[in-house]
Amino acid sequence: MNLYEITVKDMDGKEVSMSEFAGKVLLIVNTATECGFTPQYGALQELYERFRDRGFEILDFPCNQFGHQAPGTEEEIKSFCETRFGVTFRQFAKIDVNGENESPLYTFLKARRGGALGSRIKWNFTKFLINRKGEVVDRFASTTKPELIADEVEEFLGDSGDSRDLADLGDEE
Repeated sequence: MNLYEITVKDMDGKEVSMSEFAGKVLLIVNTATECGFTPQYGALQELYERFRDRGFEILDFPCNQFGHQAPGTEEEIKSFCETRFGVTFRQFAKIDVNGENESPLYTFLKARRGGALGSRIKWNFTKFLINRKGEVVDRFASTTKPELIADEVEEFLGDSGDSRDLADLGDEE
């Protein structure tokens, strides 16, 4: 299976094929609105605004698995993010990122970039960077601020970034 064969649900419950994002550099993030890392929404929005015109997308997947810190409905989450942080990047329906009900998207991501904890996601705001070919090229811990990965995002937006050795990247969990 490749990334573009996976289907997810948007905040309105509509099916979205990941193939819609083929050829783009992606940052996939599991988020929560009541987490100590929630202010990262603002930095994520700044990163999105900086690179969106060059083929960059942020895909936000709220997750309530860590301390029940994403308790609202999709509508409430979307409203909170738009009002508080001016979020305009794509947001999707709440998902599980670990366990028997985990999203196939996260099964795919973790199989390719397990991190120091193995395949489990440790907490909210874990970030996966995907190159234009749909390859998972890096994984960042919750504590990694979005502005600290801007250079790597920019590198993958250019032609030269995709040829790097994927095993030498990142600050994984």
